[in-house]
Amino acid sequence: MGENAFKVHHVSVPQTGVVSVSFEEDEDGNLCLIAYPLNGDHDNLENLDNSDCEPKSKLLRWTNKKTVLLENEKISKEWVRQHRKEEKMKSHKLEEEFEWLKKSEVLYYTVEKKGNVSSQFKHHNPWSMKCHQQQLQRMKENAKHRNQYKFILLENLTSRYEVPCVLDLKMGTRQHGDDASEEKKANQIRKCQQSTSAVIGVRVCGMQVYQAGTGQLMFMNKYHGRKLSVQGFKEALYQFFHNGKYLRRELFESVIKKLTELKSVLEKQESYRFYSSSLLIIYDGKERQEVAVDSDPEDLEDLSEESSDESAGAYAYKPSTSTVDVRMIDFAHTTCKYYGEDSVVHEGQDTGYVFGLQNLIDIIKEIRDESSE
Repeated sequence: MGENAFKVHHVSVPQTGVVSVSFEEDEDGNLCLIAYPLNGDHDNLENLDNSDCEPKSKLLRWTNKKTVLLENEKISKEWVRQHRKEEKMKSHKLEEEFEWLKKSEVLYYTVEKKGNVSSQFKHHNPWSMKCHQQQLQRMKENAKHRNQYKFILLENLTSRYEVPCVLDLKMGTRQHGDDASEEKKANQIRKCQQSTSAVIGVRVCGMQVYQAGTGQLMFMNKYHGRKLSVQGFKEALYQFFHNGKYLRRELFESVIKKLTELKSVLEKQESYRFYSSSLLIIYDGKERQEVAVDSDPEDLEDLSEESSDESAGAYAYKPSTSTVDVRMIDFAHTTCKYYGEDSVVHEGQDTGYVFGLQNLIDIIKEIRDESSE
């Protein structure tokens, strides 16, 4: 889930779009990514002139540590050295903590009790930290021959939540793209046949849930998701909507509504195929404050669903405290008749994806109905 989860704070870089990124190493050998807004010729990055971009006294740097904003060298060198020392110690500790991560398909991570839980969640999510470090290392290895790259700047879908709970679902009965090699095709077909993808057109690819009762994060990875039976898939969905204390029933109608609307849209799409794409379902795991029945209407605003915002992404919704965000993601193998370079043109709707959506809706309705009995 979300290996490229970069975050932008207090800097005039667009939330989404295209940026020019250069690679630099600090004195400790840590890779830093410096982003510039793209101006002019986006294709000629080798000769890109960054003089019109943000001044170098105010650059955003992404590292395998925390996001750091450098403003006019106000941070003393002594503070920087001490900060790096502390971060290096934390890094060693993280490596030790993740030895057990490699051995477990479902794991629980206890969030420290001191301080604000949501603020700790933002900066100390072990799963995303590990993914981020691995991704930076791969980027470092690929950056040996060139120092200027064009990057797609993606929105961090979890940034608006205090304690994000995320479900990553691989959609459809087919996962391989039209351009897949015979080996890749066979591998993807095998994964579908051995998982719920072949039976109900959807499988768990990853899950992160905050357990309010124990103060733990529960993670489920794609390997466990592939092993689930249809009943196991249903139980995983139940886990996703359960915070360790009670089932978040108030979320059901919102997610069912969004999935039903998405299904209606996809049924009308001619020739589109969303092979190997995923569906993200996100909600805030922070426990809501109880609101009295006779509360002032203004006090209830935070509990109302905000309007949809299709400009923010594919079928995007702005979440509020009690609503769910539903997003289609990962379109690398998507195709349609308007893609001139694709050799295969399909007819009709993506029946595998629609089939998975309908089954997902039905299972969530079953959980809702059974929980109200």
